[in-house]
Order: sequence, then C-alpha cells, then structure tokens
Amino acid sequence: MNIVQLMESFKNAFAGLKHTLKTQRNMRIHFIIAILALLLSVFLKISRTELLMVFFSIFLVISMELFNTAVEIIIDMISSEYNIRAKIVKNVSAAAVLVAAFNAVIVAYLVFLDKLIQILKEIALAWYLIPLFLFIVLACFILYRARRVR
Repeated sequence: MNIVQLMESFKNAFAGLKHTLKTQRNMRIHFIIAILALLLSVFLKISRTELLMVFFSIFLVISMELFNTAVEIIIDMISSEYNIRAKIVKNVSAAAVLVAAFNAVIVAYLVFLDKLIQILKEIALAWYLIPLFLFIVLACFILYRARRVR
C-alpha cells in the first residue's frame, strides 16, 4: 500500500466518523461526555493508569457506536419493510453500545468518585459558593433550553 492509498483510507475513515457525528445523536452525546471526562481527568490530575482506563472506555464506547451505526445502515439497505430478525440484529448491536457504556460508567465511578468526594468536602467548607454554583448551572440550563427552542 503506497502513501496515497494510506492517506485515502484515513480520509475515508474520518468521513465515516464525521457522518456518524452529523447523523447520530447518541454519538454526539458520547463525544460530549468523552470531552467532559477528559477535562475532569485533567482537573483531578488522575494517574496515567487511570487515564489509560478512561481512554480505553471512551474508545470502546465510540467504536461500539460506530459499529452500531454501520449495522443499522446495512440492515436498512437490505430490508425496507419490517423484519423481526432485522430488529433483533439492530437490538443486539445497540446492546453492544449499552454494555460499553456501562463499562465506561463503572470506570468513571472507580476513577473519579473518591477524588470528587474530596473536592465536594472542600467545597462544603466554602458553603457560600454553593448558591453561585447553582446559579451558574441554572443559567447554563436556561441558555441551553432557549437555544433548542429557536
């Protein structure tokens, strides 16, 4: 395989990722959560081993979502009318994403929980910051809802 073919295969792979991000709401959700997890990882200064577990979980979920999207597209190409077997195949591929997401939640729990509890204890000592935090969360929610209404 020469360099041109290699570059073309990377271009095609990124096109598939771009298509999935554009057309699949769940993929966008996974990407947002992945970015938040990575930001939290930096903020909490987790170890390299913990960071490896976080990255592995992120890539596993995204890979399963790509697989699920490919399966759904293939099933839709093959069968235009309702077919119980097509439904089962789609459900099984969606279950693969669900299992990967459960894995990511367990990893997040194990990696982040103790560190977050410690931070929350420190924040509790600064109780006067809690209303400010709640105001910021409420403002973000209102801005998000206002943007969706448009």
